[in-house]
Amino acid sequence: MFKRNELKSNSFLIAEVGQNHQGDLDLAIQYIREFASTGADAIKFQTRNNKYLFSDCAYNKSYNSENAFSDVYGQHREKLELDISWLPILKKECQDNGLKFMSTPFDEPSLEVLDEVGVDLYKIASFDVGNLPFINRVAKKGKPVVLSIGGGKIDQIRESVAVLNKHVDEIAILHCVSEYPCTHDRLGLNNIEVLAEEFPNCTIGLSDHFSGIESGPVAYMKGARVFEKHVTINRAWKGTDHSFALTRHGFRNFVRDIRRVPEMMPPKSTIDLGKESVFLKLGKSIVAGCDLKHGDELTLNNLSGKIFGEQFIPVRESNEIIGKTLNKDIKKGELIKRKDLT
Repeated sequence: MFKRNELKSNSFLIAEVGQNHQGDLDLAIQYIREFASTGADAIKFQTRNNKYLFSDCAYNKSYNSENAFSDVYGQHREKLELDISWLPILKKECQDNGLKFMSTPFDEPSLEVLDEVGVDLYKIASFDVGNLPFINRVAKKGKPVVLSIGGGKIDQIRESVAVLNKHVDEIAILHCVSEYPCTHDRLGLNNIEVLAEEFPNCTIGLSDHFSGIESGPVAYMKGARVFEKHVTINRAWKGTDHSFALTRHGFRNFVRDIRRVPEMMPPKSTIDLGKESVFLKLGKSIVAGCDLKHGDELTLNNLSGKIFGEQFIPVRESNEIIGKTLNKDIKKGELIKRKDLT
C-alpha cells in the first residue's frame, strides 16, 4: 500500500471525515458513499474514548464556543463521537464501496477497539508524534501506518519512525502544519523534499488544512504520494473543521489534479511535432521571396512563407533547404517544393 517503489508515479488519497459526521451514523455512511465516487482510496474517521483521554478536570471544564455542542467540554466531545458499535457497519460500507477503512486512535482503548474491528490501516495523529509508548502499541498491530508530523521536531519524528520500523513494513510520513485552517503561505511544502531525503524507506505525503486544492499537485511535484484532506458535506455546518474542508466536488478536483500530474510530465513525441492540426491548417509553407532563376542558391534573403490549403515545405524546415539550388525558375510568392531543389 505504501511501499515507496509501488507509489513512484501513483498516489493514495485519504478523505478525512474526522468528526464531521456530527456523531450521526447515517451521515457517516453518507460520507462513505459520496466520497467513494471522487476517486478516494480510503475514508478516515477518528476514534476516542474521551473519559480515558481527558482528565476529569479537562473533561468537565466549561466550553463556550460558537461550535460547541454542549457547554461542558467532555459532553461536547461525546456528541461528536461515533458509537463504537457502528464501526463494523462503517467498515463494511467502505468494503462495499471499494475503499480502505481507516481511523485514528487517540488513546489505548480506542486502539484496541479498532484492532478488534479490523481497520485496514492506522493513522497516528500529529498529537502523538514522539509518544513512543503509544506508537509502539500501534506498531505491534502490524498494519500499515500513516504518521502526521505537525508540530514535531526532527528528532521526535526520527524516534517515532524508528519505533514503527520495528514492526511495520509500510509507513507513510505526512508533512503537516497543525493550523486550522492553514493559509497558503504557511504550508511549507519544501519540507516534503527534506522528509524524502531523511526517510528514504518511507513514503512521504501531505496532510494539510488548507481550504484550496492547489497544494496537492505542488506537493506531488515535491515528492508526496499519500494525501489526506478533510472533507465535508456542508462547509456551513457547525464545527471547527467544516469551514476549510473540501466538499465532494472540491475533493474530486483535488484527486483529479494530483493524478494528472504524472501524465503531464512525459514530453511529446518528436514524431508528432509540427503535425498538430493548427499547423496543418495555418502553418506557413516556404515560397520565393523574390523572382528566382534556375541555378539560384536559396538564402536567408530570398525566401518567405505563406499559408496554403495544405502544407508543403514548412517554414520551420528552412534550415534544410537554405544553401540548396533551384532546378527551375520560380516567381515571387510561388511555392518551392522539394522536387524543385538540387
